[in-house]
Amino acid sequence: MTTISLAQTTAVLVAIDIAKSRHEVLIAIPGKTRRRRLTVLNRHEDFDRLIQALTGYGLPVRVAFEATGNYHRALAYRLCVAGFDVKLMSSVALARTREALNNSWDKNDPKDAQVILHMMQIGNEQFYHDPLLSGTNDLQELSKTHDIVSRSKTELWHRILTHYLP
Repeated sequence: MTTISLAQTTAVLVAIDIAKSRHEVLIAIPGKTRRRRLTVLNRHEDFDRLIQALTGYGLPVRVAFEATGNYHRALAYRLCVAGFDVKLMSSVALARTREALNNSWDKNDPKDAQVILHMMQIGNEQFYHDPLLSGTNDLQELSKTHDIVSRSKTELWHRILTHYLP
């Protein structure tokens, strides 16, 4: 009789709540009930410390975060370069899930990391494409510049129409 062996290794799940100066990290290790909590400052040294801690497990790592302004870009780039599977979470889905799980709209950073981890466990994630690694950074920056110039032009046009012409 043939023995069937499924050698599927489960990944270490890492949920990160992004903020301006510090990020709250919640790590779920397969086979362990307790989760590890870290606070990572928005600095190169702390990014290295996080990457070393995650590679130390010797398992595949899946990281998810909610994009907050541009504060996520440096950490996400470093995690992608380190070879981790980086995912993105929808802000609306996080808000609805937080309300459903906690029966409240109240939010704080550790609670957000728990909600992100819950959504990872149920597979509710989106793809993340880093602009630098995918080669779209220049296009993205041009798009932002075009948006700013267009808004300024429209604002100037409205000022002329409403203030100077009458």
